[in-house]
Amino acid sequence: MGGPRDAGPEPAALGRPRGGGGGPAAPMASALEDPVLLRPLRGHRAAVTGVSFSADTAGLATSSLDRSLMIWKLKKQCRAYKFVGHEEAVTSVQFSPEGRLLASSSQDRTVRLWIPCIHGESSVLKGHTASVRSVSFSHDGQFLVSASNDKSIKIWSVHRQRLLFSLFQHTHWVRCAKFSPDGRLIASCSEDKSVKIWDTTNKTCIDSFIDYGGFANFADFNPSGTCIASAGSNHTVKLWDIRMNKLLQHYRVHRAGVNCVSFHPSGNYLITASSDGTLKILDLLEGRLIYTLHGHKGPVLFVAFSKGGEKFASGGADGQVLLWKTNFDSFDYKEVLKHHIRRIHTDDPPHLLDIYPRSPHLHDEKLQSVEVNPTFDVTDTQTPDPPVVEITSSLAFGTLDDVSHEDLQYPPASVLATSSKRKSEDESESAMHNVDKQIDISPSLGNALENIVEQLDVLTLTISILEQRLTLTEDKLKECLENQQKILLQGRQEE
Repeated sequence: MGGPRDAGPEPAALGRPRGGGGGPAAPMASALEDPVLLRPLRGHRAAVTGVSFSADTAGLATSSLDRSLMIWKLKKQCRAYKFVGHEEAVTSVQFSPEGRLLASSSQDRTVRLWIPCIHGESSVLKGHTASVRSVSFSHDGQFLVSASNDKSIKIWSVHRQRLLFSLFQHTHWVRCAKFSPDGRLIASCSEDKSVKIWDTTNKTCIDSFIDYGGFANFADFNPSGTCIASAGSNHTVKLWDIRMNKLLQHYRVHRAGVNCVSFHPSGNYLITASSDGTLKILDLLEGRLIYTLHGHKGPVLFVAFSKGGEKFASGGADGQVLLWKTNFDSFDYKEVLKHHIRRIHTDDPPHLLDIYPRSPHLHDEKLQSVEVNPTFDVTDTQTPDPPVVEITSSLAFGTLDDVSHEDLQYPPASVLATSSKRKSEDESESAMHNVDKQIDISPSLGNALENIVEQLDVLTLTISILEQRLTLTEDKLKECLENQQKILLQGRQEE
């Protein structure tokens, strides 16, 4: 933990051939080849805040400040579907591990669960009192974790669509929260300059990493669950070992704040997105920068690898989504991924392969890397600007008739969380629900319920305003205490 150390000797490659930016491959294994931009995807009217691949990599979900989600069909001719339901900007989006559900968070203080089909069915999860910054599924798809400007982290049951518990220890806005691969831990980062590790069983904070140089915009576990990477507002990327509680690697390769990072499924590479308009790929085994990717016009806000690692997508403040082909280690990482999955389901943590460099590495901006500048003047036969079908949410998961539609081949609602599996789990709840349906609600009772809902909305807004005022008061008090401490230190030095 603490500040970065001096760079040690560069570690040798771990038996993997190096390609000089797409040079000839060694006969024993695949060479490192340059990433290639497949095509830009244009459809959002404002900055793109999140991207997520479906499990089969056939679909890509994106979120935007234009208050919408989009699902892009990547196979054959590119087509897109826009989902509208949030009342404010959408801040993040993620496919469930099996691709049957979609979760989104918004500045409207809600989290939504969507069925990614042409019906646009969604369910609203309410509990936060301020903007929700991020939402993420657990790796088994059973739970959601959300992070908010109300300084809390909330864990939700996907199956029952209800809040399970909340975590409070951050003293400022929480920007991101992620489950570990085994689901036992949660990593969160906040503008209070800390990255915290939480035990989901005991619901307690078990560790905290402090970065005095700035706060982390984003944090996530590596595929083995042994390390955490953080994207810093102070232009840095840091890798922390969560078992030995120390800083492993520290990269200074960007000229502006880093907004997001994504691990390659092998755990050997990390891609970063920055407000300097570039993406950078880091080789974690050798501890060095290997690629700088250009393409966005303005800050890059999000980046994510596909589940298999053969593609990645980035979203920017320019409203563009860029789809890239990885082109490196196309064979080696698949065996590593199979090994990871096999051990996740059998061993108790800590487990899996470690990515220990021989020493921490401090990198400056003078390091050379291969720069990839995509060309946009090539005719794109797959339609860069696809036809967009707008789908408005019906605000509830319901039983739908099976619909055959070749553009969105996702399972109908009958196979999801609201299917017969859920009904058979709790027959008494279903019986009560059926009784409620049979009761006719009189107009006077309906009006009374509407008035109650309106009053609750006013109360929620009032609590949100009080929370904001309390936050300002706490910030001012903290500033006063810091100034008082400085004055006392000066007085002691003068004495």
